[in-house]
Amino acid sequence: MTMLTPEPTTGRLFHRPVATGPAYWGPGDHYTFLVTGEESGGAYFAMEALVPPAGGPPPHIHTREDETYYLLTGQLEVLLGEETIVAGPNDFVNIPRGIVHRFTNTGTETARMVITFTPAGIERWFEETLERAPNEMQEAPDNMDEVVARFLAAAPGYGLEFV
Repeated sequence: MTMLTPEPTTGRLFHRPVATGPAYWGPGDHYTFLVTGEESGGAYFAMEALVPPAGGPPPHIHTREDETYYLLTGQLEVLLGEETIVAGPNDFVNIPRGIVHRFTNTGTETARMVITFTPAGIERWFEETLERAPNEMQEAPDNMDEVVARFLAAAPGYGLEFV
């Protein structure tokens, strides 16, 4: 029997130890990059999100990438098109591109989740609009209006629409 050897992708083999990826504030939430498009050969971008109570982005649509959430701890209310669900620990959410969505931490503790975008590229929007943060969660800077203005101004260039 002949074994097929798959062609390697352009992604790199690497290990990212906990709390060592680039981290950003945005707005109020804390994002740590786990793998970028450069590291995955453009296949995907993944980040850890720490979302404090009442945190999370406003409703929006991605036109270029699909998005997934894997909730590790906490509770989120998630808008998926016209449906709203409550997600808890170990729940997985899939959002195809073109669907309006948002998440809000409706719990009393910080939610921790892994967000993945396929294909990669949207990480450049985060880098452009957000401020660098320490890797450990601290109190977010009080500049939400400024960050939201940058979010909105840069969004069209990345296929994002806030609704």
